[in-house]
Amino acid sequence: MKSISSFGKLFILTLFVGLFSLKSAGQNAYKPEHEGWLTSIDDAFAQSKKQNKPILANFTGSDWCGWCHRLSAAVFTQDEFKKWASKKVILLELDYPRRKEIPDNIRAQNAQLAQAFQITGYPTIWVFDLDKNSKTNQYEIKALGKTGYTPTASKFTSDIDQMIARRSKV
Repeated sequence: MKSISSFGKLFILTLFVGLFSLKSAGQNAYKPEHEGWLTSIDDAFAQSKKQNKPILANFTGSDWCGWCHRLSAAVFTQDEFKKWASKKVILLELDYPRRKEIPDNIRAQNAQLAQAFQITGYPTIWVFDLDKNSKTNQYEIKALGKTGYTPTASKFTSDIDQMIARRSKV
């Protein structure tokens, strides 16, 4: 598992809010792979602020990535994970399918986030907080840590709990 300590220190990235205006008609028909997950960074930001929880973002290739399917089966579909997640994080799915169609605005959002987080493989899980700069109306990402495939829900949630514990220290 790679964590924020491997990067030396916390990094902050700025994202333009305009890229994430997700009000197009196609979004209503698009749904994440798992119930309870969001697909919009704007929605995740709003929920994160409302509930004072960090965002757990799953960068996935839902229709082609074998390790993504394994992570999903081993962790995301497990009741232990679902119960833990409902108390601890806001779930955000960022999908990069090869055959499945997703709305253009979601595709653009996901591409921008993959670039911002320097995603080089799937699955990649980032845990972070978002703030919005009131002067520039841009998001600022405060990374808490990242991981990839983890074979069990208990190991996964334990690793993420360690990342979340850094929240108060940053």
